[in-house]
Amino acid sequence: MKKREILYQFLFTALALYLIFLLLRYPTSALKYASTGLNLWFNKMVPTLLPFMILSGIMIRMNLTENFVRLLHPLLHFLFRTSRNGSYTIVMGFLCGFPMGARIVGELYEQRKLSREESALLLYFCNNIGPVYFFSYVIPTLEIDRPLGPFLLMYGIPLLYGLLLMRIKPTITNPGIKRGQCKNRSELCLLNAEVCAHPAHKDSSSSLPAAIDASVLSSLIGIAKLGGYMVFFNLLNIIFQPFDHINTEILKVYRCLLEITSGIDYSGRSIYYAVLILLPFGGFSCIAQTYSMIRQTDLSIHSYLFHKTVQTAVTALCYLFLYLH
Repeated sequence: MKKREILYQFLFTALALYLIFLLLRYPTSALKYASTGLNLWFNKMVPTLLPFMILSGIMIRMNLTENFVRLLHPLLHFLFRTSRNGSYTIVMGFLCGFPMGARIVGELYEQRKLSREESALLLYFCNNIGPVYFFSYVIPTLEIDRPLGPFLLMYGIPLLYGLLLMRIKPTITNPGIKRGQCKNRSELCLLNAEVCAHPAHKDSSSSLPAAIDASVLSSLIGIAKLGGYMVFFNLLNIIFQPFDHINTEILKVYRCLLEITSGIDYSGRSIYYAVLILLPFGGFSCIAQTYSMIRQTDLSIHSYLFHKTVQTAVTALCYLFLYLH
């Protein structure tokens, strides 16, 4: 075993023991943090995200995605050089919000309707905080009087970033050229709620009842996993519970980095610019949820993390420029 693997095992074991100690030492706080994650998932994520997950799954399985973007595709293809399904990913990813962008990329890639190259590039900029979430939660919580500027930076930066990325890097718009490899065929069957068959099966459309059944099952599994991530990352707020002397502002940033929704709720307007800068990143809970959406493919979560970090840095520079002026 390599020394690095031994070190990782030691660190993760120590962290697990420390967390178990904190759960036993501060049971009330642990319950509070876990309940916060569960309530946010049930009250915010399930009603706003689950319908989109089911509907998008039905459209993908019935081969309706290309017709859905028929009017917008010429413009998006001209700007981003996307295939029809790539244009669908851009539209739904930006409209529905995180983590629908990653889920749509993963499903279309697994259905062989996007090439690996196009899937990877789309993933880097189509998985963002949704506009409904931004206007209904972020703006009221931060008490933003003039939301136009933050809105344009929130969505303009990833759009411009994606435009440059899609034009600089060559894409393969024929999805049949290369396909992601399943890491676990049986688990993939469960998540997609369909039988693993000959690749040609992926290209055929399902009937409406079959598409609804498969989409509902797949979406319920997906939304349940997202709930688990929200509970776990909210629970990690307990790490600094024994240290009362830590600066409050640092704790607020830490909470936003862990799970952006509960972090915003806890911080309010007190770290206004820090929250706006961290929104494109989404927090480590968002990163983990994105990994959950693409883990059955060979798309790289490390590359996704790199590009999200770059977009967050660009956002920070923009706000720094605006703040200084």
